[in-house]
Amino acid sequence: MKILNICAYTWEVGGPARVIYDHTKVAIKHGHQVAILSAATTDSKPYIVPEGATLIVCKLTPVISHFFPDFSIGVYRYLQKHINDYDIIQCHGLFHFGSIAPFLFKTNTTNIFTIHGVLDDWALQNGYLKKKLFSYLIQKKALKNASLIHVFNNDEKLNLYNYLGYQHPNVAIVPNGMQLSELTNLPPKGTFRQQFEINTDKKIVLFMGRLNAKKGLDLLLPAFQKYTVRHQDTVLVLAGPDDGYEAETKRFVADNQLDKYIKMVGMITGPTKKAALSDATIFALPSYSEGFSIAALEAMTAGVPALVSKRIGFDGTVAQYNAAHEVELTVESVFEGLTKMLQNPTYCQTLKTNAQQMVFELYDINKVAVCLLDEFEKIITK
Repeated sequence: MKILNICAYTWEVGGPARVIYDHTKVAIKHGHQVAILSAATTDSKPYIVPEGATLIVCKLTPVISHFFPDFSIGVYRYLQKHINDYDIIQCHGLFHFGSIAPFLFKTNTTNIFTIHGVLDDWALQNGYLKKKLFSYLIQKKALKNASLIHVFNNDEKLNLYNYLGYQHPNVAIVPNGMQLSELTNLPPKGTFRQQFEINTDKKIVLFMGRLNAKKGLDLLLPAFQKYTVRHQDTVLVLAGPDDGYEAETKRFVADNQLDKYIKMVGMITGPTKKAALSDATIFALPSYSEGFSIAALEAMTAGVPALVSKRIGFDGTVAQYNAAHEVELTVESVFEGLTKMLQNPTYCQTLKTNAQQMVFELYDINKVAVCLLDEFEKIITK
């Protein structure tokens, strides 16, 4: 198959780019051809391109892209010329130009959506009026006309039903996966601490992700502040680019005099990310909304005990395996979780062992990606 992914394929976009990267590596290994069409600003840093894949970057169109997310004349022109070169066009996410662009052309190409959690109630309420208008004008029609809709879990399938008002006839539930070998051999402990001047006697709570309101920082920050009142032996590391919540985070740190206890290190990648996972005592993501959290999956794969909400998209498997400490979306619940985990190494070891078993059994990308490729081939055959 010749597959074209459409997504803003940059480091800033986070999870969706990583999903494309992992699935592309497996698809190429199985003999498929893969290209990635990305609309991006001139200063955006493209995500890693797997060997054998092609990345086509088109500039965003000034002014219009501020009102119509990711609008790019370049993307339109590329599709106008090449859309029939592909067997599969996979649109990642909704409510941006790339999610409707393939439907502007008459073609026999098979169009597929991967939802990435954007139909969750919390996500829909964020920018409600714009999304409502976008839905009315074209997004629902594009979803209706899609050959296949890929969701990560049963919650996403229900969200899709609620959004459309009926169940789309072709929906595939395939979770995210992880290149297990990339995170099972981590750097020696101490590398990250040394780089960011964190003393060896300090425990580390690691948050990895965009600094965005939906990630639960409004819960994690006050819960951690409450923890420091009783325990001064821990540092909270916030690793991720700004996505609307950095200023609020800095204000909270300053107002509560937490400079010694909270480090904002920006987006980390490659060896630095691995070093952070190696040194982390626990990982924390009390998120309000995730399609399927790649950051949580990375942490659990790397053997970092995780504190998470029930909204990270794992479809109940975290509770089934007792693979992480799940919290309610309250400051008190997050505080209690931090206290239990940071003061109970035996409990954390149990979570770590269970999480790695869950990941190895359910989320090996070499198995997961093949399942999705099988769904592609079925829909083409239909």
